[in-house]
Amino acid sequence: MDKVLLTGATGYIGKRLLPVLVESGYSVVCCVRDKDKFNVADSVKNKIQVIELDLTRKESLGNIPPDIDFAYYLVHSMSTSKNYTELEQQSAINFREAVNKTKAKQVVYLSGIVNSETLSKHLNSRRNVEIELSKGNYALTTVRAGIIIGSGSASFEIIRDLVEKLPIMIAPKWLQTKCQPIGISDVIQILTGILGNVQTYNNSYDIAGNEILTYKEMLMGFAQVRGLKRMIWTVPVMTPKLSSYWLYFITSTSYKLAISLVDSMKIEVIAKDNEINQLLQLNPLSYKECIKNAFSKIEHNEIVSSWKDSTISGRLDYKISDYINVPEYGCFKDIRTKQVKDELDCISKIWKIGGETGWYYANWLWKLRGFTDKLVGGVGLRRGRKNLDHIQAGDTLDFWRVLYANRNEKRLLLFAEMKLPGEAWLDFRLKDNVLVQTATFRPKGLLGRAYWYLVYPFHGFIFKGLIKELTKHNN
Repeated sequence: MDKVLLTGATGYIGKRLLPVLVESGYSVVCCVRDKDKFNVADSVKNKIQVIELDLTRKESLGNIPPDIDFAYYLVHSMSTSKNYTELEQQSAINFREAVNKTKAKQVVYLSGIVNSETLSKHLNSRRNVEIELSKGNYALTTVRAGIIIGSGSASFEIIRDLVEKLPIMIAPKWLQTKCQPIGISDVIQILTGILGNVQTYNNSYDIAGNEILTYKEMLMGFAQVRGLKRMIWTVPVMTPKLSSYWLYFITSTSYKLAISLVDSMKIEVIAKDNEINQLLQLNPLSYKECIKNAFSKIEHNEIVSSWKDSTISGRLDYKISDYINVPEYGCFKDIRTKQVKDELDCISKIWKIGGETGWYYANWLWKLRGFTDKLVGGVGLRRGRKNLDHIQAGDTLDFWRVLYANRNEKRLLLFAEMKLPGEAWLDFRLKDNVLVQTATFRPKGLLGRAYWYLVYPFHGFIFKGLIKELTKHNN
């Protein structure tokens, strides 16, 4: 059985690719920064190996098994920091040197289409990574994609936010830029089809659907599929900075990601050929078929992965294990208890909290807090949740990260990823027909303490109403 190293296993593509590789009979080694944030289906869990490593830390790559046959490079740092180009290049060098010590025959790298004479910072970084990876003593196969459309993809969610929230759009002129979108199912088929395929060794391929569309045409096509009437006017006066703010406040993207996206959207992303489609005998889905497939997954609660799963959409550089034990010393706490008439009903409400369900009480205040968080560059409430009634450690839930979720133990623990002068936890525990709801805040300096006292009256109002609604029995 061939062994495959899968980097980016917690990312949007990696989570989709993993079950397909397992089903195809590969032994998969999943590379993650934090095992506690990595959750997969039980059908896959017992058939994979999980190792912790950080590509920016060369010493951690010693965890890579020497007997791997193939490897996927599916990582990037586009929205994590200002110096992501240096981070991406160094990560590629570290990865190359580590894989050189194994028996790997092939590395597959998913990059971006780079056919334009002038490239954005993001796409230029992707090309530099490809150059570094090509220097290894293995065969490199690079596939270059543009816009990827699928349930939970960043592109899909941004288009969805714009079309569903804005009946009339005054939009930047880059909406006239042409691109060539591809469906997530076709991307996965290509990534698996080239693995171990010697014809693809030391070659690169542009991957795309058969339609060349402007971003405006993509928005209007989405509206047609959803049966929505929309009007869009483009204006030449919106600067890149204003465009980034426009994208950031209307959609669920982070500001750093919005800047990178706007930078890239000014450049045409069109495939130079369809050689890989012919080689793999692939007939790509149309753009509208991709939209319909995405909504089919959403309606059936079958979103396998979301771009929001990654830590890049929230606070950086922390591990769940560092925060799962809620601190006591130097903290402010709001502890409330209430008798529960129906434990099953209560735990069901807790497990559905946030996202489309909302927060049961004073939703307008939660939305206001999310809006103020967006104003200062935070994640806001727009990340939502990818499943209506199922959550697990590592999931995003509005401006929270799920640290612990055990339905049998009747406990849910959340950690705040909003912008705060400190750290915050929200804990729900149900035992002996009593719900204990605890909000904990560990302030940072005088500003943190001032913040707690400023919002305390609102917390009293919100948390009192929340526990009342959670414990209310609906006959």
